[in-house]
Amino acid sequence: MAPTLADPFNDSSAIIDFVINQGNGVKGLSELGLKALPKQYIQPLEERMCMTNIVPQGSIPIIDMSNWEDPNVAKSICDAASEWGFFQIVNHDVPVEVLENVKDATYNFFRLPAEVKNKYSKEHSSSNNVRFGTSFTPQVEKALEWKDYLSLFYVSEEDASALWPSVCREQVLDYMKKSEVVIKQLLQVLMKGLNVNEIDEAKESLLMGSMRTNLNYYPKCPNPELTVGVGRHSDVSTLTILLQDEIGGLFVRGNEGDDWIHVPPIKGSFVINVGDALQIMSNGRYRSVEHRVVANGSKNRISVPIFVNPRPADMIGPLPELVANDEKPIYKQVLYSDYVKHFFRKAHDGKKTAEFAEL
Repeated sequence: MAPTLADPFNDSSAIIDFVINQGNGVKGLSELGLKALPKQYIQPLEERMCMTNIVPQGSIPIIDMSNWEDPNVAKSICDAASEWGFFQIVNHDVPVEVLENVKDATYNFFRLPAEVKNKYSKEHSSSNNVRFGTSFTPQVEKALEWKDYLSLFYVSEEDASALWPSVCREQVLDYMKKSEVVIKQLLQVLMKGLNVNEIDEAKESLLMGSMRTNLNYYPKCPNPELTVGVGRHSDVSTLTILLQDEIGGLFVRGNEGDDWIHVPPIKGSFVINVGDALQIMSNGRYRSVEHRVVANGSKNRISVPIFVNPRPADMIGPLPELVANDEKPIYKQVLYSDYVKHFFRKAHDGKKTAEFAEL
């Protein structure tokens, strides 16, 4: 049952019960029409987005993929990965209707009643491969993040057919399948930039042996300036392929101290970013960069990232081709599942996860 507006969530157990245990998420909170942000979501000052730190004309590179094998395009991709860690791609091979379908499917999942979504929560889901949740890791966060998500880990079509919600299953599978072409193109170019000219089966499996897609929902928020949609972090993936809607709100750390650059939505584009796994495998040549999402006071926002990862049982470290040429490794070999566990064990904390693998 929803608390009354006269006394909204004065104690934390009421909010945890409503948002997490009953499966209402922040979407449920948003739809109560609260006039003020519940205190559990108020971020410390240093974690809020300070508008004076936004670079007004700043932009990450935008790369046209229609001729992706052209050496100039390949150079743009490798330069963007090493200088910015982020870039947008346009004119890629994924049809626009596949992108529109997965966005519609995201809205359709979050429109389901709380009790239906809650079947996929940590407490009730029949598999770790399907997880409906809210914030990041609520049990260790001092302040919660204003986001709900459905996380779908791909094992096989059979597993997805049996376990993923029917309202979005086909659309997500199609999106992942069609995006794989682009993922392979990007990885081929990025590996060539490291003088790794052949991606054999073992290397492909190390770079993209497991994939996860998240459907993210950021409902409109009272006092958006006091909270975050997602706190400062870098991804633990090899690459992340992000589809965002037309609302905007993603910010990337610039190259000058505490500068932040908005990533404007471009219809039909993907935002690509290097994850920690690729930073480690490239021995620091490609950069996994901090990013964050702001909350929005007037509109609901969705995004659909595909996290392209090593497999949990893989050891990741600088690629042998790099250290064979007397290049000094700056990272040790770590078990990928240990790295990921370290990331999820704590609240979002910028770039600190990468220290886990430093020599």
